[in-house]
Amino acid sequence: MAKRQSLKELQERLAQRLTVARSEAVAATWLAIESGGRRFLLPLVQSGEIFPLAPVQRVPYTKGWFVGVANLRGGLNGVVDLAQLMGLAAPADASERTTSESRLVSLHAALGLNAVLWIDRLLGLRSPGQFSAIEDRGTDDPPFITRALVDSQGQRWQEIDLQQLVSEPGFLSIAA
Repeated sequence: MAKRQSLKELQERLAQRLTVARSEAVAATWLAIESGGRRFLLPLVQSGEIFPLAPVQRVPYTKGWFVGVANLRGGLNGVVDLAQLMGLAAPADASERTTSESRLVSLHAALGLNAVLWIDRLLGLRSPGQFSAIEDRGTDDPPFITRALVDSQGQRWQEIDLQQLVSEPGFLSIAA
């Protein structure tokens, strides 16, 4: 009899955890990352898988922000250094900036591009309720930066529209 009771309690606890997990997943809107010392928000609906930094095969005669290609789950993906693309790091800094926290974030398959963004570290998931202010994007910001947000600690975050990023005219032309 005691076994039935404990099994029932276990099922109830699992059901409660699933309910909480579903509500938290719906609330999260962005993947928070850091790259080149700045904080960015990537929309979850435009982001794909997160990979540990994999070996990257360099490709000659490409732009500095195009690091090379990597084999991820059997697929060949272009590796874009987000910090270099944003002008926050020099091309020579790529190997020096590699840490155990460096990650590759793939673009969602719906964007139609086998590419990953090399970032310095993940900072978790964020939802709109975690930000106290919304600012317009700066005049010097590239078009794929949609807006800036400020969290409760006063830290500034920039939202990147990955759809806009891959449709930038210079993004698909990686040749130097």
